[in-house]
Amino acid sequence: MLTTVDPRVHMSGLIMGFVPAQAIAIAAEVGIADLVASEPMTATQLAEATGSDARALYRVMRYLASLGIFQADEQERFGLTPMAELLKSDAPDSMRSMSRIMGRVGPGTVSGLLDGVRTGKNPFEMAFGQHLFEYLPTHPEDAVLFDAAMNGFHGPETDAVLEAYSYDGVSTLADIGCGNGTVLTATLRRYPSLKGVFFDQPDVVDRARVAADEDISGRSQFVSGSFFESVPVGADAYQMRHIIHDWSDELSLKILKNIRSVIPSNGRVLIIETIVPEGNDPSVAKLFDMMMLLFPPNGLERTEREFRDLLRAASFTVASVTATASPVSLIDARPM
Repeated sequence: MLTTVDPRVHMSGLIMGFVPAQAIAIAAEVGIADLVASEPMTATQLAEATGSDARALYRVMRYLASLGIFQADEQERFGLTPMAELLKSDAPDSMRSMSRIMGRVGPGTVSGLLDGVRTGKNPFEMAFGQHLFEYLPTHPEDAVLFDAAMNGFHGPETDAVLEAYSYDGVSTLADIGCGNGTVLTATLRRYPSLKGVFFDQPDVVDRARVAADEDISGRSQFVSGSFFESVPVGADAYQMRHIIHDWSDELSLKILKNIRSVIPSNGRVLIIETIVPEGNDPSVAKLFDMMMLLFPPNGLERTEREFRDLLRAASFTVASVTATASPVSLIDARPM
């Protein structure tokens, strides 16, 4: 029998949505999932191990257990659940770092959302005095968390894209804004004859170079620079995952036009992003768009129509849009 949720109860939960986010962040910050990985522990034991107040920690853990994050047995010992497994440091695509960084920078950023909506200013920059991409290089501990968070959150997208889209016919693939290089590395491993170009800021591309093994390094170039100024020549496909969504239409056009100036006539631009569906239906892309409003200085998620218009303005036409078994789709665009 279907039951309906009282709109007032539902609304109350949404209004207090900051509570579960911070409760999860606390568990992630003090490492609860790692501590109970081998056997359940009481709140008193966890408090002793983490330097916390036992009663306060118990109340947080009881609340998390009510959400299916951890579970309490008859002796009030807390153990793992499938969601709590994601908070283990060594879990595949661990989400511990994501929760920790959101716990550190999320509350201050969200508190600026009202002013951001009124003024159009970036909430993160108002909270921290720097925009996100200035903040991270000056806060190395948070930068490490941020990189790990992106790997944990977006990691499963890589296999989903490789299963859904064929790179057959591509000779050299340039990853524009490659980050730590995991996306291009996985693609090169899937396609042994493919050559790669890792392109990002100098300190970022250096991390990708260090992480690359002999095989990947042997068929790759590591190039540093700003995609607002130029991109490497010599590739027949230029790929960007979660790059365009960081920037306004004006700045995204700069990137795309720089690619257009060097791409061969038979080349392709591959954009991997979430696509916001039209209408009122719920979508993770709409949540991601709120994150883009909060954190990057010019970020936004786009509808398929907005991507088509943006690419057309840079003299590309969309050849295909491929959905994947993850939140992202791959947009394949060709020079006009």
